[in-house]
Amino acid sequence: MSSVPPLTGDDLIRVLAALANPHRLRVVAALAHERAYVSGLARQLGISRALLQVHLRKLSAAGLVTASLELSEDGKAMNYYEVEPFVLTLTPEVIAAAVETLTVPDSAEQPGADR
Repeated sequence: MSSVPPLTGDDLIRVLAALANPHRLRVVAALAHERAYVSGLARQLGISRALLQVHLRKLSAAGLVTASLELSEDGKAMNYYEVEPFVLTLTPEVIAAAVETLTVPDSAEQPGADR
């Protein structure tokens, strides 16, 4: 029996959406090897710090990465990111169970509902 509770439907959507981007997959892959600060990670991945911050926020919101603020030897504040350990098992049964917990918007909020 697994000690990790299954993801809710909303959590599953958040995780899958966070991982559905090549830049974010590269971020997770890089952080799987070692934690990194934003500037160093941006250089390693060849993207701007601003773009990296967008991707890190999405990954953080999904619970896939965490940040910790640390002071360097020269007193500069540096935000270090690391991957949160996770296992994602995706089967039709997992999806069916997650669907039962989805937050469904009101029909008025759904596209095409006023047709």
